[in-house]
Amino acid sequence: MTSSTTAPVPTPAPPGDPVLAVVAHGAGDLRVERQPAPRPREDEALVRIAYGGICGSDLHYWRHGAAGESVLRAPMRLGHEVAGTVVAAARDGSGPAAGARVAVHPATRGTAPGRYPHERPNISPGATYLGSAATYPHSDGAFASLVAVPSRLLRALPAGLDLRTAALAEPAAVAWHAVDRAGDVRGRVALVVGAGPIGALAVSVLRHHGAARVVAVDVHEHPRDVARALGADETLAAADAEAIAAVEADVVLECSGSTPGLESAVRGAARGGTLVLVGLMPSGPQPALLSLVVTRELDVRGSFRFNEELDQVLEAMADGTLVVDPVVSHELPAEQALEAFAVAADPSRSSKVLLRF
Repeated sequence: MTSSTTAPVPTPAPPGDPVLAVVAHGAGDLRVERQPAPRPREDEALVRIAYGGICGSDLHYWRHGAAGESVLRAPMRLGHEVAGTVVAAARDGSGPAAGARVAVHPATRGTAPGRYPHERPNISPGATYLGSAATYPHSDGAFASLVAVPSRLLRALPAGLDLRTAALAEPAAVAWHAVDRAGDVRGRVALVVGAGPIGALAVSVLRHHGAARVVAVDVHEHPRDVARALGADETLAAADAEAIAAVEADVVLECSGSTPGLESAVRGAARGGTLVLVGLMPSGPQPALLSLVVTRELDVRGSFRFNEELDQVLEAMADGTLVVDPVVSHELPAEQALEAFAVAADPSRSSKVLLRF
């Protein structure tokens, strides 16, 4: 697997030429198909996608036809962890020029009525996200060789940052936001429960932010190896409840989205510690050790997606202070998306799986 810091500026496909796309049609029905070339609106740029990372939500749409309460009601193009090159700038003059290498911020602030802190658009009612079935019509994602993207979502890459690494900016921003939700972690002991791609990247962000000691927990050996490559001082098997409780972490990030993971997170937190819930739990009531939350006075916080942390992530990746590359375990051409999704669905042998367009 190789990457390049420079790439020739591609030319847009003629309007009639179809583009390769990865589309979820329903539970168990993922297709690599040809779609008509996009016809951008005034405020949209045409972007030639270079790399896209397979997210847990992409896997859920493929396997279950839904991600949490977001249920597929029509075929939807997947993908929101992408980077590429602008081949035609937006006609209204906004956004990066043709030839710019870009990452994509997949979120758009919601306009539905409702109260929320306006400096936190990630939790605005009615917010949309590329490759999400939360609204209908669905928001198509960017797993295609050529896509039309609103120029406001494009972020020009800093000098020296290659497209392959930039495709990791979105999940790294999720991790960055989660660590920020924990407050100042400098000099503190941190525990990450669930060392999948988000948890592994959280390890790297914690190290970047100055945590004194970082411990990662996972069921499988492979993600524990990845966590160590990204800076974990120690890794623990999820079954080792005694060792997890002995960590007594000031800050705990629960990244597994599972009931056993939540139990480990509570037991591994020090009295007066902060617990950030990052992994999305299944819909409906979940059992939790609330007695320990009360008697230890744990500060429990949710973390959902991110806001402008993407810009900070891009700068930190470019200057080398945020290490992300070890999280990539596999890279396959987009034509082999079915195989890539099967690999990504097995955490015992994969971490972040990239599609190459």
